[in-house]
Amino acid sequence: MKNYLIKKNKIRSFGLLILGTISLMSISAGKSMAQKRKNEKHQKPLIASLNAYSFADLLMAHDSRGDNQQVFNYFNLLDWCATKKIPALDPTAYFFPGYPKVPSDEYLKKFKDRAAELGIVITGTGIRNDFASPDPKVRAEGVQLAKDWIVAASKMGAPIVRLFSGEIPKGYEDKWKEVAGWMIDCYKECAAFGEKYGVKIGVQNHGDMLQTAEQCVYVMKAVDSKWAGLIVDIGNFKTPDPYKDIAEVVPYAINWQIKESAFGIGNETPTDYKRLIKIIKDGGYSGYLPVETLLVRGKAYDPFTLVPQMLHEVTAAIDEVYK
Repeated sequence: MKNYLIKKNKIRSFGLLILGTISLMSISAGKSMAQKRKNEKHQKPLIASLNAYSFADLLMAHDSRGDNQQVFNYFNLLDWCATKKIPALDPTAYFFPGYPKVPSDEYLKKFKDRAAELGIVITGTGIRNDFASPDPKVRAEGVQLAKDWIVAASKMGAPIVRLFSGEIPKGYEDKWKEVAGWMIDCYKECAAFGEKYGVKIGVQNHGDMLQTAEQCVYVMKAVDSKWAGLIVDIGNFKTPDPYKDIAEVVPYAINWQIKESAFGIGNETPTDYKRLIKIIKDGGYSGYLPVETLLVRGKAYDPFTLVPQMLHEVTAAIDEVYK
């Protein structure tokens, strides 16, 4: 975080400059975006979109000289998405004010309405949880947090809440199935709760308890609910050929995190987007593909440049595969 291109002592003025530019552009952009969504609906089987974590550092920055408000918030990000004609956003829960508490109903409605006004689809949200903890209390707290955000997701029009599994606990390195059993019980409870609100749970392979396609499929089959699926993080399969793992889990996918490298953060081998899109197509998935750019230690990072560039590359690959 300390290596972010925009230093924290400069972030306020930078944010204000961005916001001034965005506010002038977003009104007309929003109108054209909304019309474009109507015209393009169902025309493309795959659509590149944005995961808000790409803007993590900026969304976490607060103005210490004023009332400690966010310098750049989700309403600002929605406006920016409109100016860049980004069709959909996955707003991570961490960056809503007051997290882990859910925002007020008024705030959630305002956010939902603004997204609709701009023609931007909300594709999901996500929380921090640990269902692999040996402590039942920690797992129970995670389940309650998931339930709270399932309710919040339903109010903001998000169809999915992303959940983690958790790190392999110390002393359980050779007891994967025992720990997976705890996770599965938690996922089952969350999925049953999500059904009541029309919200699915998305289990992300985060390089923790879920590192391979085999592990992901094992958990999905055990949960066995149409209200649960995978959020496929293409950069977090800890295997020699992640593309093989990706192909195996596509039938369980309900959302994605498209990364710059399928071999993990900081890896110099870029994702072969054409190969990836072909795998996703062949697996029968259709819907949004949120991209997520990440800060790499020691490298300059500017999401305002990297995100549009990556979206362009993914969209070009989609067009090539489906031509």
